[in-house]
Amino acid sequence: MYQLYIANKNYSSWSMRPWLVLKAFNLPFEEILLPFPLDRGTGTFKQKVRTINPNGKVPVLIDDGLMLWDSLAICEYLAEQHPDQALWPQDIKQRARARCITAEMHSGFPTLRNACAMNIRANLDDVGRRLWQDNAELRQDVARIEQIWSERPESHRFLCGEFSIADAFYAPMVMRLMTYNLPVIESTQQYMQTMLQHAAVKVWMDGALQEDAWVNYLESYQQKPL
Repeated sequence: MYQLYIANKNYSSWSMRPWLVLKAFNLPFEEILLPFPLDRGTGTFKQKVRTINPNGKVPVLIDDGLMLWDSLAICEYLAEQHPDQALWPQDIKQRARARCITAEMHSGFPTLRNACAMNIRANLDDVGRRLWQDNAELRQDVARIEQIWSERPESHRFLCGEFSIADAFYAPMVMRLMTYNLPVIESTQQYMQTMLQHAAVKVWMDGALQEDAWVNYLESYQQKPL
């Protein structure tokens, strides 16, 4: 059985991606949660992770002694291990597209990532309105995401037809757009609803909402409730 080390579901967008792939395709795995420290530079998070992964980051997948420590590498490995499961689309053109848009997500959209950190349980409408008004690069990142999503084969389905690794990689962006209530077009809203109804996404979100850890350096827009 696979072991997947992740951080808090509420905050850890990179953990979310391979977790969704494992869950969506019913691949048996043990989830091992290593919570972020409540304050930056405190706690033992880095030390614990480094006993597994020398770079001190999650997610980490362990399979029979083999350690994989990058979200995309993890998902590529899972696709190779389970070729019958179509983690990448079966159609060659859709598979090529899925890999392109996944790679773009893996390395792109820095402004949206930095300005709108994932925080599933938060409601940051006011922050989103201010950021949208003041940050042209944020608007450009969202416009590019909307372009990618608008090119899906059918409006009521996923990015390349059936749910795939590509959708798992864009799932945290769905969370961000929802949390900050950024203004998006109808096609984008439809894709977001499709994702929010996916069983694996629901389970992750439920887990995030049940967490009570308040990580101060990831809550820059809010005061901790009394």
